[in-house]
Amino acid sequence: MKDITQLVAELRSSTVKKRQAAAGELGKSGNPSAILPLTIALADPHPAVRSEVTQALGRLGDSDAVPALITALEDREPGIRSAAIAALGKIKDRAAVGPLITCLKDKDMNVRIGAAEVLGKLGDHRALQQLTLLLNDPFSDVRTSAQAAIRKLTIK
Repeated sequence: MKDITQLVAELRSSTVKKRQAAAGELGKSGNPSAILPLTIALADPHPAVRSEVTQALGRLGDSDAVPALITALEDREPGIRSAAIAALGKIKDRAAVGPLITCLKDKDMNVRIGAAEVLGKLGDHRALQQLTLLLNDPFSDVRTSAQAAIRKLTIK
């Protein structure tokens, strides 16, 4: 594994692949000092880099990454919103519950599915009302995810 300072410098490379690889390596580093440079890299113009950055923040598993990941929930690319949801699911910080509930109204079905699944894992009853509304979603996969999350929230 490369030195973290070299990896941080590569986050500013002119090459998308280098920025993407650096983000991936920083996520594997386990070093909490990688959170700030990764957070800054969430503004990268290339979606592949932003996606790798959100995944890296999730791999670090540190609650200090939660505010940046919550910001990533508003990315214009649904794949990045989904990656941020998955990362928040790995970190399991209840500070994400409110923003995840908002994601249940996202126009992208995969974002709604991911948010429902993570909310079920987090076990916060504040999500029940919005999850119940998803039982009328036009997509069966969304309805199934909502049902599973509701079961997890009500069985405990």
